[in-house]
Amino acid sequence: MKIKVDNDLCIGCGACQAICPDVFEFDDEGMMQATDNDIDNENKDDVIDAIEGCPVSAIKEIDDEGMTQATDNDINKENKDDVIDDK
Repeated sequence: MKIKVDNDLCIGCGACQAICPDVFEFDDEGMMQATDNDIDNENKDDVIDAIEGCPVSAIKEIDDEGMTQATDNDINKENKDDVIDDK
């Protein structure tokens, strides 16, 4: 598993670091960064929780070619935008 933090989206809330401090840390600008983009099996479940818990979906799983993989969190946020409130 490989990940990338999109600093254009990151708001620096620290939720991912609270979930998985072995992988996420603040950079000098107060944004989050992954200490290692290649995630080992020991941290995989916590990283998945961090991806799903990111309020702005700034953490992405990437494949070997560097392409972003959609997560359930991304799909749920996209579907939420499609909901029309008829009230």
